[in-house]
Amino acid sequence: MSALLKLEVNQFRNIESAELALSPTINLIHGNNGSGKTSLLEAIYVLGSGKSFRTTLVEPLIRASASAAILHAENTEGMRIGLLKHRNQKNTLKLNGAVQPNWDEVAHTLPTRILDSGSFQLLESGPKARRRFLDWGVFHVEHRFVDCWRRSRKALVNRNRLLKAEPVSESQLKPWDLELAAAGEEMDNSRKRYMNRLIPVFQSFLKDMIEGLPGELMIRYNRGWEDGLPLQQALQQSRVMDSRYGVSQVGPQRADIEIRLGKRKALELLSRGQQKLLVCALQLAQGRLLAETINRQCLFLIDDLSAELDRNNRTKVLDQLINLNSQLFITSVDPNALSFVAPQRAETAMFHMEHGIITN
Repeated sequence: MSALLKLEVNQFRNIESAELALSPTINLIHGNNGSGKTSLLEAIYVLGSGKSFRTTLVEPLIRASASAAILHAENTEGMRIGLLKHRNQKNTLKLNGAVQPNWDEVAHTLPTRILDSGSFQLLESGPKARRRFLDWGVFHVEHRFVDCWRRSRKALVNRNRLLKAEPVSESQLKPWDLELAAAGEEMDNSRKRYMNRLIPVFQSFLKDMIEGLPGELMIRYNRGWEDGLPLQQALQQSRVMDSRYGVSQVGPQRADIEIRLGKRKALELLSRGQQKLLVCALQLAQGRLLAETINRQCLFLIDDLSAELDRNNRTKVLDQLINLNSQLFITSVDPNALSFVAPQRAETAMFHMEHGIITN
């Protein structure tokens, strides 16, 4: 098991300076609203991915009186991750003292999932959110995927730029069609392999967590163009429409995951509580599949689960999370709301937050 042992957060949001000795299993963080609990989870997420789950802006992440935020962590394998995040300069990311050109190696070292109010909107959100969910899992178990993803993005950007030109140049489009087709087909194969492994794991969690579903729940991956049709041919057939709208209408950037009960979307038939349990089952399945495939545990950030699920469903989710043997960071306004989680576990650390200050 790989877990964080030490975490240092400086000048991040309302946290001026904090140094935590962490439990490799469960870390409970409690405090009033606005005390900085979510900011602590956000700092871990930013360190592992370079992005926030709350905002796309850099400015709010850095404390008002500071020019940069500094994050540092060390895990049970002795890996050290450090990030210097400036307001107006390039980030400095280090892994074991070596500067990293991107987040690839750090993300593999610190695979992190978030369960919060935003993640529960996975069913309601558009395809982009579901592609992001899917590609997180594929990235961690298919090593060539990220290179194909970058190739497809570059090809797509250039292809869309040419589609907006008047007139559209067929000779200039052709090489980008070929590149998008090659990268997109490989992305599709990786996504299909991942979904074939994820679905039975997801169904296993679903069976244990949700009772009385009004029908058989089916999950299906849509690759973004017609099944059985090579992407290069699909791009050619879509050329007239692509030129009309100035954007590629088919390809891996259009992929989605459909979740249905019979012929209807699951969103239309499930209660709000069942929808949240379904999303939790998807996240849990990703965690288990990650551990089974690459023998690395996923770190779970759970933000105020008591506000999202009733006590019975909360217990189901947390029991499953604990059984994964993953490291958990759980926030709550009321520490007593978490007392049922694992009262007998010796390796549970509890932290109190008030005005950005953390105490044990």
